[in-house]
Amino acid sequence: MDYREEIQRLREALNEHGYHYYVLDAPTISDREYDLLNRRLEELEAQHPEEITPDSPTQRIGGKTLEGFAPYTHEVPLESLQDVFNQEETAEFCERMEEALGGETVFSLEPKVDGLSVALEYRDGVFVQGATRGDGRTGEDVTENLKTIRSIPMRLPDKLPRLIVRGEVYMSRSVFEELNARRELLGQPLLANPRNAAAGSLRQLDPKVCAERKLDIQIFNLQLAEGREFVSHQETLDYLASQRFRVIPHKTLSGTAACQAEIARINDERLEYPFDIDGAVVKVNSLSDRLKLGSTAKFPKWAVAFKYPPEKKPAQVLDIVIQVGRTGVLTPKAVLTPVRLAGTTVTNATLHNQDLITEKDIRVGDTVIVQKAGEIIPEVLEVDFSKRPQKTVPYLFPKTCPVCGAPVRRDEDGAAIRCTGAECPAQLLRNLTHFASRNAMDIDGCGPAVVQQLIDSGMVSNPADLYSLQVEKVSKLDRMGKKSAQNLLRSIERSKSNDLSRLIFGLGIRQVGEKAAKVLASHFRTMDALSAASVEELTEIDDVGGVTAQCLVDHLSSSQAKDLIARLKAAGVNMESTAELIDDRFAGMTFVLTGTLSRFDRKAAQAMIEERGGKAAGSVSKRTTYVVAGEAAGSKLKKAEELGIPVLTEDAFAAMLE
Repeated sequence: MDYREEIQRLREALNEHGYHYYVLDAPTISDREYDLLNRRLEELEAQHPEEITPDSPTQRIGGKTLEGFAPYTHEVPLESLQDVFNQEETAEFCERMEEALGGETVFSLEPKVDGLSVALEYRDGVFVQGATRGDGRTGEDVTENLKTIRSIPMRLPDKLPRLIVRGEVYMSRSVFEELNARRELLGQPLLANPRNAAAGSLRQLDPKVCAERKLDIQIFNLQLAEGREFVSHQETLDYLASQRFRVIPHKTLSGTAACQAEIARINDERLEYPFDIDGAVVKVNSLSDRLKLGSTAKFPKWAVAFKYPPEKKPAQVLDIVIQVGRTGVLTPKAVLTPVRLAGTTVTNATLHNQDLITEKDIRVGDTVIVQKAGEIIPEVLEVDFSKRPQKTVPYLFPKTCPVCGAPVRRDEDGAAIRCTGAECPAQLLRNLTHFASRNAMDIDGCGPAVVQQLIDSGMVSNPADLYSLQVEKVSKLDRMGKKSAQNLLRSIERSKSNDLSRLIFGLGIRQVGEKAAKVLASHFRTMDALSAASVEELTEIDDVGGVTAQCLVDHLSSSQAKDLIARLKAAGVNMESTAELIDDRFAGMTFVLTGTLSRFDRKAAQAMIEERGGKAAGSVSKRTTYVVAGEAAGSKLKKAEELGIPVLTEDAFAAMLE
């Protein structure tokens, strides 16, 4: 078979299988079979790069990290909707439409997805551009990120000269929960709700990061179609479904009573949708009637959005218990008498922190008003003080961790109260995963799934236990085997010779990131010297502030940390800095790298700067000494020019290195 024919056949097959998997939720082949087809297409395109097209399935995750988003002008404005808040207002809208149109009116009704509105533009059937709603007239061009959403077709069956559709990008609840669980494991701040997570993901400057977030889309409107005419909204949605879009669930109804009943049904079944909804949308179905009705300065007159109120109910606080998260944060939880909210039975609610408990004066025995925040997390709104029993007492956090008994300490820069135990069992998965991560001890094959098995099997209870693992026992873990076990233990053995900076970072000390760990290792040279340092000695070092110094002293002086470091030392883990400065020609200088570098790998360039006594920063400021600009340098280069900071070409930077 000619390679061009094979490329075309593979693209058609991958698009077909992708449509069944991502849009219809009905896979036709296994993930492995799909991956093999995709790999074969990648191989052919690598051999024949002239055959790569923008709509190829291999181009889903684009390429270069963006410096910023260009503005996009919506030819057809993406209007917002007028809100209604009760069924009486729904009836008024329906009656107003019937009066204006002279009789019973047909409506289209759909759930209102709580996400981020976007427009997708196709030319001759090929996806060419996509943008956020913005202010309705000007949005941001997020084409590369939209390409990563697998339910957006890259090529349509029909090849209309131009087609623009509108949809809502969202993150499903299951993906949101997985993402937050991963962020908690890595010690990152948790995202508030799926809508914020979707909006933040779509505006990531690196399309690969956006792709990892597994966003989805529901198409709900046809904005423009050159070469086709339609009579009704229902007809447009049927057409878009035929073009392989994931179209919003909807119903066509006549009369006020039917609309009110459908709004109530969607509310009752809202948790059955994979996405969050915050209301229902009622639209006039006839497109000619819409033209007749027109729009106000802000909204179309032919549609409204019914906003569902959050359901609130009373419940009694039976107890307040403390949970210790994977990052050591103590989180209070109210144990409640069972109450039915938003389709589920609620028996507990988060209380967030001591400040919230004190502010609302929540006590065991109180009757409280509870609602679901964002339809997911139950929260206490207020206390019904008229029902407070006698002899209740204010709630105060424990002074020690309820899991390991180590002292707890409040964060200097927030309301979180945190366990200080270096070997706290509640933090074990997070601590071990971080210790083995690429930028820390770089133990290949020791990801969260393997670490969890090591913990569950009892083989590991702190990082030092990794260095006494045995091949025979590890090979019995699920999906491991003898060869994988041998590879893991070889990687663990190699990690013993890492530079001290990796160990310092791997210990997971609060406020101590990768760069700070390098500074500390370079200054103190040994773990013993660092452990003996006082707050005053630490703050004398550039880039080490008072908060970081105190976190270091508190952590390294604890009995658990001392025990862990002693065990690591006994296992043969290196406790000294092996990094050597080539010279100090860049001492006191700060460099920022921007754009695509052709002569240097970015990490290697940063290492070269640090080996010569300089610093590599991620953003441009008045303290920046030089900006090294590669191809397609964007906002950082512009800021450097505005601040008058010298800009180096790669050749000039190479000359400075020599």
